[in-house]
Amino acid sequence: MELVNKLLKSELSLFEKKISENVKSSNPLLDRIMRFIIKRKGKQMRPMFVLLSAKISGDINETTYRAASLIELLHTATLVHDDVVDNAMLRRSFFSVNALWKNKVAVLVGDYLLSKGLLLSLNNEDYGILRITSRAVKEMSEGELLQMEKARKLDIEEGIYFEIIRAKTASLLSAACAAGAYSATLNSEIAEQFRLIGEKAGIAFQIKDDLFDYGNDNIGKPTGNDIQEKKMTLPLIYTLQNADRSTKRKIIYIVKNQNTDKQKVNEVINYVKQSGGIEYAIQKMKQYQSEALQMLQAYPETPARLAMEELVNYVIERKY
Repeated sequence: MELVNKLLKSELSLFEKKISENVKSSNPLLDRIMRFIIKRKGKQMRPMFVLLSAKISGDINETTYRAASLIELLHTATLVHDDVVDNAMLRRSFFSVNALWKNKVAVLVGDYLLSKGLLLSLNNEDYGILRITSRAVKEMSEGELLQMEKARKLDIEEGIYFEIIRAKTASLLSAACAAGAYSATLNSEIAEQFRLIGEKAGIAFQIKDDLFDYGNDNIGKPTGNDIQEKKMTLPLIYTLQNADRSTKRKIIYIVKNQNTDKQKVNEVINYVKQSGGIEYAIQKMKQYQSEALQMLQAYPETPARLAMEELVNYVIERKY
């Protein structure tokens, strides 16, 4: 992401200083954990979407930085809570918060991050930004619960799958784009256009994540992990929809009852590859990417728009 990093170098540096200030605490334990989290930051993709959306639609201002901080705090809070739910000991190749400080502390840390983000907006009367992000938090919870409900029966159809990932994954990316645009314009119509751009990019992002499960790249999680967790992803859904009754029954039995058997999981992976499930998912991923890029064409060809296009392309070209 050469253009993105070049264009946002000073803005991202300032953002990092601001978010470090925003999470400081007078509690020594909490402050130590906050420093630990900040040092192990990820790619900061969501703040990039906030900043670029603001640049395309207007100018970056203090509200934009607060919006980027709120989005990043919400995202980090969900990751901390996810690690507790999944009993994950690693996050981005480092020990997770729950691995070092146990689950109770991790849950409270997630709550603290969420409250700091909300107070940041409330104290500055950023009510429009707060409305955008609150909607995303609600949808993320609903998407996660819908996925858990459907996973019990393995009866997810393609339409339900897209409903789940739109809510669970794409909602925060769409909120990032909407919040960035709103911070620069205070225009709800423009914010909605950017929300849709972010939603399409977010759906493409999740399909890319699904595809990692069927590859051999070193991506930080074992191949077949989603199958072991009984997650119904697009390649598998497509395979089940197009399999004969006997094959479908066999795949569902493995996912339900033999999902810890690596050899059996590999059988499912091979079924998916042979059925064209991978190609179908790639096609859908590129469709959403293309729709996001097409919507961006409505805006002048500035360095910010070109950088946003690069970021949308990165979503499906990334290696992890």
